[in-house]
Amino acid sequence: MKKVIAEFIGTLWLVLGGCGSAVIAAGYPELGIGFVGVAIAFGLTVVTMAYAIGHISGCHLNPAVSIGLWVGGRFSAKELLPYIGAQVLGGLAGATIIYLIASGKPGFELGGFASNGYGAHSPGGYSMFAAFVCEVVMTFLFLIIILGATHSKAPTGFAGIAIGLGLTLIHLISIPVTNTSVNPARSTSQAIFAGGAAMDQLWLFWLAPIIGAILAGIAYKFLSPEEK
Repeated sequence: MKKVIAEFIGTLWLVLGGCGSAVIAAGYPELGIGFVGVAIAFGLTVVTMAYAIGHISGCHLNPAVSIGLWVGGRFSAKELLPYIGAQVLGGLAGATIIYLIASGKPGFELGGFASNGYGAHSPGGYSMFAAFVCEVVMTFLFLIIILGATHSKAPTGFAGIAIGLGLTLIHLISIPVTNTSVNPARSTSQAIFAGGAAMDQLWLFWLAPIIGAILAGIAYKFLSPEEK
């Protein structure tokens, strides 16, 4: 139960910090945050929670991460569904807080609400195929970073920094393509509020990250040295 609660809180913070920066702060040019600021915000949520709850739950914050760690032999199958449920609910709680804050501004319009999309709903107008490839590859590499940084033979104490920087880089590459998911819980939380096309396209932001995570779990099992 403590692990599940930690995942709920951590995913809430991921969505509140990352998507909140996009919905609330990125719309103000004078703040100078833009895509780069949003990318850094997502990375900071992971770094801060890695050290806050990593020793409690492992700080997955992402159904694809939990699945990838399970495939890679680092996570128990019996904990998979409780973790995913907590992550989705935590993401939804974070999105609710963003809405309650953002809607307090006069003239607030929901718009895309930092949701993910392709085609006309991609920030750069990228196709469904481009979005699918991007999400698979970015999630694959994200899991490689996670599996490597948390390996028993990796330098200790730095995993959170490597993973947070990895997520920042992923956002710098892929925000123009899909608004960056690599996380089905993050995508679901925003799509529920945005509705319409965001909900219609949500399937891709579950399927592609999970495929990428499974491939990474298989690949790292082959590459990985024996655990201590």
